[in-house]
Amino acid sequence: MKISIGCDHAGFDYKESIKKALEDNNTVICDHGPYSSDSVDYPEFAHPVAEHVEQGVSDFGILICGSGNGVCMTANKHNKVRAALCWTKEIAQLAREHNNANVICIPARYTSQAQAIQMVQVFLNTAFEGGRHERRVGKIALSC
Repeated sequence: MKISIGCDHAGFDYKESIKKALEDNNTVICDHGPYSSDSVDYPEFAHPVAEHVEQGVSDFGILICGSGNGVCMTANKHNKVRAALCWTKEIAQLAREHNNANVICIPARYTSQAQAIQMVQVFLNTAFEGGRHERRVGKIALSC
């Protein structure tokens, strides 16, 4: 499995912890930065993660910022990206099962690092249910 990950300064420590937790899972991680906790603008890191997911370079994306909202809004501007703001493992599970989310967005200021790692693990290991949800997910993207 290939995963793209990015964050802003508020999510830097979380990003590093998540990467470490995923090391042993036969996972290839593409880190889009930042590479320190210096103040940055989250779209500069959310767009490359979303582009990798959109283009099929990565299977999933992980984005972290203070509230999770900024990276989520940015990622959802990309066609074929279904980014979900998650603050519990149950929401992460439903985002995959019911919405076929392919990017998890984590609010660093409202979850612990341990919770973030649990959410990512649940997100990556939960399958999309399909069925009645397939029709609904098919109506998310706008056609041009």
